[in-house]
Amino acid sequence: MNPLDYGHSFLLGKWPDNEVRFWVESRTRIIDTRTGSIEDYLQAGACKSERTFAERDLFMDDNYDFLPVFGPEWGVIFRRRAMAHDGYRSCLAAREMWGGQVYHLVEAPTAQELATNAAIRAATYAFAPIVAQTQIECAQTGLRAIIEYPVKTLNTHRSRDLYQVDTGPIVLPDLTARHQRHVEAMRLAFVAFNAPHFADFVVEARTRVGDAEIYHYSDLLTLPATNRLFALPAH
Repeated sequence: MNPLDYGHSFLLGKWPDNEVRFWVESRTRIIDTRTGSIEDYLQAGACKSERTFAERDLFMDDNYDFLPVFGPEWGVIFRRRAMAHDGYRSCLAAREMWGGQVYHLVEAPTAQELATNAAIRAATYAFAPIVAQTQIECAQTGLRAIIEYPVKTLNTHRSRDLYQVDTGPIVLPDLTARHQRHVEAMRLAFVAFNAPHFADFVVEARTRVGDAEIYHYSDLLTLPATNRLFALPAH
């Protein structure tokens, strides 16, 4: 999977009343090893609930976070209000999300895999754009996923030759069960790793705070993984 250039990759809605453009923030590829099918899901950047094209008061009073994920046939929209609610996740046919999508996905013309900690640190200090790919799989279900995302935060330690990625949100699928639609098992998460063989996730989940319930990144998960980092040409 050639890395995307996330600075130049977008989606455009086809609905004439609102040809909205979304920035692509991550890509999750789901591979069914039993059938050979491959599906890509594109997570767009988050925004806030709004009255589109109104003359005033553009943000809604009962405001909420709004984050869509687009797939080949089905998509999912996450709406996070101040309090937990039943409408947090909405699964829709992709054609019903702004009338379908025009994809503008730009692959990086060249991408150098960073195979050592020293190479990762060197690309960091050179301010090169860095893209990560985290592969997870479940032998019992025969499902595999490659989660790809631009690295927004990257910690380094020169004298100890260490690094650590901490980035999100990304789309984390639950591969432990086979679902009729992959979007039914998708969750939002942040990912962290500092080695090529595992990844830690903190997943957004219904979380109790005192007498109330909210959605918060609170569910901790560690998975065996294959992590790869790529340096893209600096612009």
